[in-house]
Amino acid sequence: MTVPSLKDFRRIVVKVGSSLLIDQAAGEVKEAWLTALADDIASLHREGREVLVVSSGSIALGRSRLKLPRRPLKLEESQAAAAVGQIALARIWAKVLAGHGIDAGQILVTLQDTEERRRYLNARSTIAKLLEWRAVPVINENDTVATNEIRYGDNDRLAARVATMVSADLVVLLSDIDGLYTAPPALDPEARLIPVVEAVTDEIEAMAGAAGSELSRGGMRTKIEAAKIATQAGTHMLIACGKIAHPLRAIATGAPCTWFLTPANPVTARKRWIAGSLEPKGRLTIDAGAVKALYAGKSLLPAGITRIEGQFARGDAVIVCAADGHDIGRGLVAYDAGDAERIMGRSSQEAAKILGVSGRKEMIHRDDLVVGRPPQ
Repeated sequence: MTVPSLKDFRRIVVKVGSSLLIDQAAGEVKEAWLTALADDIASLHREGREVLVVSSGSIALGRSRLKLPRRPLKLEESQAAAAVGQIALARIWAKVLAGHGIDAGQILVTLQDTEERRRYLNARSTIAKLLEWRAVPVINENDTVATNEIRYGDNDRLAARVATMVSADLVVLLSDIDGLYTAPPALDPEARLIPVVEAVTDEIEAMAGAAGSELSRGGMRTKIEAAKIATQAGTHMLIACGKIAHPLRAIATGAPCTWFLTPANPVTARKRWIAGSLEPKGRLTIDAGAVKALYAGKSLLPAGITRIEGQFARGDAVIVCAADGHDIGRGLVAYDAGDAERIMGRSSQEAAKILGVSGRKEMIHRDDLVVGRPPQ
């Protein structure tokens, strides 16, 4: 089996946990370690790769700045500590990346932002624009507003959700351990590192242990859950030790780690989800020119639409059909039904004037569109 390499991936999500980023005794950021990680990120960035960071640490930093007692915090105390820590965390990431001429963009998300369709699309679009501008999005759970009922509670699964949302090729979970072992190595001296996991089976799940440090809310169990989320969406994942300097460089040069492989890729997995898992909420009839364009791999523009049926919202799945009624495919529509009716048959420039805002030029982007085979 060929083990992948970092150079094989274009869009990479790197998850950094609190226990790596924060000095537990001092309650401050490990600046030398973070500077080395920023060097690694900048190296990938110079190679033309797109890097996103999912960073923990806001509560731990806020707790230190506010000199809160070393005891479990109540929910409202954690939220208030996060409000202080998020500012500090954003400033620190901006500083270390600016040293390489890279802008950082802060994104705070909750569980709802990755689960509710409209918010999901908004977050996806914002992150896509930052990547287009060659900035590095730094993403964290919005601990100032997330309650126990609507939170991830760990950034392993958040990193996997973010990766699926942006169609990333790879998730890197930097941890205090260098991968998945056959048993918790602290308890079993015979435990062996598993370098490659081809599928997350019941046996693999049984190997997961509990959380390993006071600052970390995750553990191997949440990493296995993250692997399931990522690989089902066509994204590879790896777990590697982050306690060393230049952890990404170490991965690239063959340091021990565990790869979780997927047979799919983000685009095919996403299109499979659109084609088979979503109930269509409407129907768009298109002209012959648009039919030809879709079969050629183009996006669907408002100008090519001749009829709209159904009540759908932005992000809903709709069926696309030709004038004779046969289905062309289905996709995720970028406009609500009311706005779609107003701009169908119009150019993108005309659509912007009609709606009064410059929205998306595509009714359905080709990445959100699954097209069948042309009739013979």
